Amino acid sequence: MAALRPSRRVLVPPLCRAFAGSGCQLAPERGAERRDTASGRVSGFCPPRKSCHDWIGPPDKHSNLRPVHFYVPKNESPLEQKLRQLRQETQEWNQQFWAKQNLTFRKEKEEFIRSRLKARGLDPRAGSGQKATLDAEEMADFYKEFLSKNFLKHMYYNRDWYQRNFAITFCMGRVALERVWNKLRPKPKETAWRSPP
Repeated sequence: MAALRPSRRVLVPPLCRAFAGSGCQLAPERGAERRDTASGRVSGFCPPRKSCHDWIGPPDKHSNLRPVHFYVPKNESPLEQKLRQLRQETQEWNQQFWAKQNLTFRKEKEEFIRSRLKARGLDPRAGSGQKATLDAEEMADFYKEFLSKNFLKHMYYNRDWYQRNFAITFCMGRVALERVWNKLRPKPKETAWRSPP
């Protein structure tokens, strides 16, 4: 297995150039993300500076989604830039929605457990110091109530999610056609100026 590692390193740069073009550049937000990670914005993960690929980081502790660090090629066309920005905006929107939703879920779940235990006359902390819990049937009541209460929010989220994904998919198709067109169109011939003999 160790013998494969050197050959893998040899293949990565040529593959990177083949798929991404001549230059590598990180998305501009990566520098900001490095500064923001100390405050716990999304994730402490940051890919290598000379990476020529999108990187998927570890799950965010609030949203449970994996953030994507987008690669920006030096020769990025305006259409490719629009696609990357759409993807970044969608990721940020998705991260924010699920971070808020998960926070609300945890708070309401704790409140539900506390109120049910209080109604029984039980302390949330058992005598051994462990948290007292409810059985699956009682928690099913909470899950049903939570989903019913947030039905419209989830419906609007799904509608917006599909609209954003359709826009991204449409833009990806346009980028693919642009790349094919750029490869197939005739390239202008370079003529070297020579002085007559």
